[in-house]
Amino acid sequence: MRRGNTNLVVMGVSGVGKTTIGCAVAQVLDWQYVEGDDFHSAANRHKMTAGVALTDDDRWPWLDALVTELNARGGQTVLSCSALKLRYRDRLRRSDIPLRFVWLSGSESLISERLRERQDHYMPSSLLRSQLDALEPPLPEEQVLNIDVAQPASDLAVLIAKRLNLGLARAAKL
Repeated sequence: MRRGNTNLVVMGVSGVGKTTIGCAVAQVLDWQYVEGDDFHSAANRHKMTAGVALTDDDRWPWLDALVTELNARGGQTVLSCSALKLRYRDRLRRSDIPLRFVWLSGSESLISERLRERQDHYMPSSLLRSQLDALEPPLPEEQVLNIDVAQPASDLAVLIAKRLNLGLARAAKL
C-alpha cells in the first residue's frame, strides 16, 4: 500500500549528522525513518571497522537493499544514506516511489570533530578523507537541497521541511 508519493534521502559523509537530522526531519514530518547503515552487510561493517573504504562492488547490494526497503514502506520515509556518488543516487532512484535528496554538508574540521566525539560507531574518523575524496557533489539538475550542518539539528529539520514544502503545516507549529 502506498502511504505517500515521496521519500526523502538525507545524504552526506560520515559524521555530518545524517542520523540525527534524518530522525528530526522524520519527526517533524511524522514520517517513517530508516537508518541506511543498518542495511550494510557484516562484511561491509567489518571492512569499515578495520578502516578500509568500501568499493562500488561493496555498495551495490547495500543500495539495492535500501531500494527494496523504501519500496516496501510505500512512501513518506526518510532514509539516511551517504549516497556519495551520482551513480549511487541514481541506483536509489530506481525506487518505485520518487525520491528527494537533502545533502548535508559542512567543513571538514566540524565533521572531524563530530566523528572524534562519536561513541559506539563502526565507522572510524580515519575514513572521513576517503569519503570526502569519493564525494561527487550533486549536480544542479539533480535538484538536491544543500544544507550546511553548522546549525542545531532541530532547526535544520524544520528548515528542510519548509524548503522542500513537505509537511509545512506540522513544521510551522514547531
